[in-house]
Amino acid sequence: MSEQPDYTAAFRELQEIVTELEKGEVSVDVLSVKVKRAAQLISICKLKLTQTELDVQEVLKELDTSE
Repeated sequence: MSEQPDYTAAFRELQEIVTELEKGEVSVDVLSVKVKRAAQLISICKLKLTQTELDVQEVLKELDTSE
């Protein structure tokens, strides 16, 4: 199984898919594949944002307790 892209790569790919969809450049034959990939990318981005938020909260908590 391939490694997940980092947030920046996932977001960039998601933007490309959205642009293709907005321009009507996606044929019906590949629409389902693009939408499924977009859903995967959204999940990756959400997971990475959530993890980053938790990491930042943990750092802030450590700073508060050290004062």
